[in-house]
Amino acid sequence: MKASRIAAAGAVSGIAVLALSAPAFAHVSVQPEGAAAKGGYAVVDFKVPNERDNASTTKLEVNFPTDHPLASVMPQPVPGWKAEVTKAKPAKPLEAHGKQITEVVTKVTWTADGKGVQPGYFQKFPVSIGALPEDADQLVFKAIQTYSNKEVVRWIEVPQEGQDEPDTPAPVLKLSAAEDDAHGASGSSDAKAEDTGADAQNTAADASSSDSGSGDGSDTTARVLGIVGIVVGAAGVAYGVLAGRRRNSGTAA
Repeated sequence: MKASRIAAAGAVSGIAVLALSAPAFAHVSVQPEGAAAKGGYAVVDFKVPNERDNASTTKLEVNFPTDHPLASVMPQPVPGWKAEVTKAKPAKPLEAHGKQITEVVTKVTWTADGKGVQPGYFQKFPVSIGALPEDADQLVFKAIQTYSNKEVVRWIEVPQEGQDEPDTPAPVLKLSAAEDDAHGASGSSDAKAEDTGADAQNTAADASSSDSGSGDGSDTTARVLGIVGIVVGAAGVAYGVLAGRRRNSGTAA
């Protein structure tokens, strides 16, 4: 009896833990496709899961950071959804490619044309953004998710380092180190590789030249010996002929 009660209590506790931890795994998030390097451009995906069993997600609003405005924001078309881009004047002067930027994107709103994100599914909303700030380690995008039953979930709480994740955390994009450093390191490695390859080629060329020289020397020596042999042979034949004539002359006398 006691064992049964303990097992039941454990099962209830496990269900409670799962119920409490579920929202932490099923919130609106943002992830880069590849790297999101400081000072560069990136394509990021806003991932929207449906947390309800009786309603579909029909609308998503993503607010872009005003403390680090982005000069370029271009949403990718998503079948079944309409994207609306909201722009405003930046709070501080902003330049891109030597030109003054008078408007920046402050919000992108996706509205479903059909059923939206149904229960048990999720949807990705890709956006090309840049140039990413060089003086920040992350970007916070506050998002608002609307369901077909008019329920609204505001994913706007900024996670704090060293603290538990809030109930409705805002999507946070982590920025990696500037690609210039990586390119420099790569260039250095490439240069070393090229130098090594060049040295190897030079060594091979020297070895080939040496072998070629040895071959030429061997051929020359063989030719000289052949000529000497021919001369010696001819001399021997001539000596034999003369000796034969002398013998014949002596016999006749």
